[in-house]
Amino acid sequence: MITSVITGDIIKSRTQTNQDIWIEALKRVLSNLSTSKKYWTIYRGDSFQIEIKDWFTSFECALYIKSCIKSINGLDVRLAIGIGNKDFEGENVSESNGEAFIFSGETLESLKKEKQNLRIKTRDSKLDEELNLYFKLALITMDSWTKNSAEMVKLTLENPNALQSELGKLLGINQNAVSNRQKRAQLETLLELDQMYRQKLAILS
Repeated sequence: MITSVITGDIIKSRTQTNQDIWIEALKRVLSNLSTSKKYWTIYRGDSFQIEIKDWFTSFECALYIKSCIKSINGLDVRLAIGIGNKDFEGENVSESNGEAFIFSGETLESLKKEKQNLRIKTRDSKLDEELNLYFKLALITMDSWTKNSAEMVKLTLENPNALQSELGKLLGINQNAVSNRQKRAQLETLLELDQMYRQKLAILS
């Protein structure tokens, strides 16, 4: 059975005077992505892992995690997506095993060394090479999101069918301000990348 696993860690977590703020935010985002705590865990204080069974949505989930964490001043997140077989399902995600788990864990370690914040590993090295180039370009925008931009991405992903005017009401701003924030975040381009990502993953089926 093919699945996806995202392993990540919070960047500059120890610079925060109130650790509870980002820990609670991380718990919320992970529980929003998986209703069962069996499929996510937080470990070593600022590291985490989540299995995303609908592996075609794994980039969108990574976008969502990134937007939630960057909505907190001074924080960012490093994310490694692994897609592959799941050979064993344990009582929780840390006990499960298979390609997806190995790919994700190994890739996070390489990201730390290379100071890059998003990468994917699958059994198809050519696919990885192509997608990781797109990620590298996308990170130019994503890594420089302001708090407002990140909040806008987060809110849009949480309310995919909402009109800009409706999103504005949630934030207390007008439609033009919503449009400008979405443009600054390059949200439309990132959602186009998500659609292409899903199409490219079809070769793994």
